[in-house]
Amino acid sequence: MTSDPRSLRVPARSRSLFNSIKFFVFCHSLLQLAQLLVSGYMKSSISTIERRYGLSSQKSGLLASFNEVGNTILIIFVSFFGSRVHRPRYIGAGALLACLASLLMGVTHFMSEPYHYTKSIIASNEKSANLCQSESSVTTSSYNQTCLKQETPAQQGIYPMLLLGQLLLGVGAVPIQPFGISYIDDYASKRNSPLYLGILLAMTSIGPAFGFITGALMLRFYVDFDKVPKEEIELDTKDLRWVGAWWLGFLVASCLLFLTALPYLFFPRNMLKEEDPEDIDPEPESKEQQQQTDTRQEPTLIQFLKSFPKIALRTLRNPIYLLVVLALVNLSALLSGLATFMAKFIEKQFSQSASFSTMMIGGVGIPMAVLGTVLGGALMRRFNLSVNGASKLCTIAILLCILTALPMLFLGCRTQNIAGVSNNSYDLLQCSSNCHCSEEAFNPVCGSDGMEFRSPCHAGCQSVETDNFSKVVKYTECRCVGGLSFALPRSCGSGCEHLLLPFVVLLGLTAFIAAFSQTPSCMMILREVPPEDKSFAVGVQYMLFRVLAFMPGPVLYGSVIDTTCILWGKKCGKQTSCQYYNLERFRSRFLGLQVVFVCGGLLCYLLTIVVLRKRDRYQESDYQMVNQKISENGKEKELIT
Repeated sequence: MTSDPRSLRVPARSRSLFNSIKFFVFCHSLLQLAQLLVSGYMKSSISTIERRYGLSSQKSGLLASFNEVGNTILIIFVSFFGSRVHRPRYIGAGALLACLASLLMGVTHFMSEPYHYTKSIIASNEKSANLCQSESSVTTSSYNQTCLKQETPAQQGIYPMLLLGQLLLGVGAVPIQPFGISYIDDYASKRNSPLYLGILLAMTSIGPAFGFITGALMLRFYVDFDKVPKEEIELDTKDLRWVGAWWLGFLVASCLLFLTALPYLFFPRNMLKEEDPEDIDPEPESKEQQQQTDTRQEPTLIQFLKSFPKIALRTLRNPIYLLVVLALVNLSALLSGLATFMAKFIEKQFSQSASFSTMMIGGVGIPMAVLGTVLGGALMRRFNLSVNGASKLCTIAILLCILTALPMLFLGCRTQNIAGVSNNSYDLLQCSSNCHCSEEAFNPVCGSDGMEFRSPCHAGCQSVETDNFSKVVKYTECRCVGGLSFALPRSCGSGCEHLLLPFVVLLGLTAFIAAFSQTPSCMMILREVPPEDKSFAVGVQYMLFRVLAFMPGPVLYGSVIDTTCILWGKKCGKQTSCQYYNLERFRSRFLGLQVVFVCGGLLCYLLTIVVLRKRDRYQESDYQMVNQKISENGKEKELIT
């Protein structure tokens, strides 16, 4: 027999692995990594999905932001349910729902018809496909058959299914992070709790980076490698018509989510708090007393919904809180747009493949932002900055961010000369007017004179040279091409690949400096809000992020990108994705919007300095008045005595 009451209270099951908060942290880190990997992977594949299904950038931006819809609607209830529910099981259920959503998005590939590009639908003779035909030998049978396949109900329902998958992904993500953080905070020791939470926050940054890197790997595979024999795949990753296996990563992520969700079915609703010799609790309450106290203090759902608007309005009346949140909204809108379309910008601007462009974001941009966030927190701790010091640090960081972002506006390329699209090049198409070229043809070739044509037919090419593997080497006898009158089977490109390295360096430096403001901003929010309103303030903060930044940001960026398109694709008489952009407009509007958001954040941080200075002056004047009254009262007492 032992007389230690603590040993009597420890049940036998507490010695199991699932009663260890350390094991819960390990499982939750893996789950957050898998869940955020899906989010990052979606953004890395968005331009490929856009090309595959002929979407505009506005539609693809809506698709990228649609997971925030379900998240925004339900996130408010997380603050209410708190510890009322079996949190591990709710986390597991959310992970399984996210697994189903990822699987749903990947399965749409198997509902789609094989990817058709121009060569497979233009001519009846394979050897003369895309070439100038002196007589109308173009067949419409295969063309009409392909169009009929594109108009089937299953094919038309693919975009709604992708939207549904994104919606379910957002709903499934609702309980994962809030319930996980609160569960760890409840049962971890005071000494270890910051370490555990720091690990989870690190995963929130590493997860999207892994998503982009996974996207870069998957996009190297041809989209229909499971449907088309390898020897029949004629495109390569540098071809403008190339579509990578965007769906493969969703299936992989779905398996990861399923495996990481299973342990949550075995964690208990409540576990013993982690013991720490340095934690001293002289009179610990029993579980029954704690439950009775929690029950008396917890409001009903109706009371919660009634009190939430009041607390939200009271919080938003705090000028420092409002200004910092608005600054972060600007930076979040910037981040959401850049994460969605920066890979596409690099791909178009510097003539790079989709997989390489995605790797630049996942391998350079996101890691630099993570490093900046960590160093920003280290500076806060090293100099023990107050709210005033934090506001100045944020202002300096954003000001430097503008200085590094502005040069990127001038690091870009001119639009290549495209026959029939660029200025003063429309007459070049008259030489191919008798070639019976399809208006929907898109198989870019680069003429020996540096002019780019939409297809060999538009270049007036009448013959083709192939190698021993029947791969096209060049098109010859091209009527519209000057000089040697031949064309190579590729795009001419923008011709400024040498500017990619300085651009990526500036991009990484900008992400690094901008991330310095992350930790000081969060500290300012927590210190400016009363302790009883902190959880609500954080909830309102993230709700504003989603409503004002994460949802409209990608759609806004996509709409701006669409305004720079100079040639829209066509398939079956319908407009599809953009084939050529005006690169100067693309660069100025896309990066110009970035500068606008950064300037908006800078203005908000400058206003916080002004408000804090005024508040300090009022406090000093009030303090002087109080001291003056005290001294006057003291003199009166001396005179009376």
